[in-house]
Amino acid sequence: MTLLIVLGILLILIIWAVSLYNRLVNLRNRRQNAFADIDVQLRQRHDLVPQLVDTVKGYAAHEKELLMNVTQARTQAMSATSIDDKIKAEQQLTAALQGLRVQVEAYPDLKANQNFLQLQEELSDIENKLAASRRFFNAATTEYNNSVETFPSNLIASNFGFRREIFFDLGTDARKTLEEAPKVQF
Repeated sequence: MTLLIVLGILLILIIWAVSLYNRLVNLRNRRQNAFADIDVQLRQRHDLVPQLVDTVKGYAAHEKELLMNVTQARTQAMSATSIDDKIKAEQQLTAALQGLRVQVEAYPDLKANQNFLQLQEELSDIENKLAASRRFFNAATTEYNNSVETFPSNLIASNFGFRREIFFDLGTDARKTLEEAPKVQF
């Protein structure tokens, strides 16, 4: 009789451990899927950037360095392979695009150009979709990290190689820019 009780408890513990492991795998896969959604938006963004740069080049020929920074950041973002590398590269591309937007303000004719307006609208739409995808990715990352770090699932996580993952955030440079008060000019 005691053997049956011990076997029953052992069976419950095995089922519980398998359940925790499966939950961790599910959460890790959900996070990876969320990043795949971001990848789709990033691909569209990367496809639009050269068009935007070419349009701006016609108006801002002397702003070569800025345009080269955007192009270089895009190239680095497209060649990044791991999720962590992609996050870092996309932070750099976002910063370069913000610099481009600021520079465009100096060209009133460019701001009225139909091609530029359409590209800017498409880029804005993609940026909004990216923001939503990043929020979903960060929510999936939070849920995953919570499971990796909290008891009792942390016991399973540490034994099977699950580790804390990074978030897709602004990065330190963009955060510094956002902490500054906006300049309003009339």
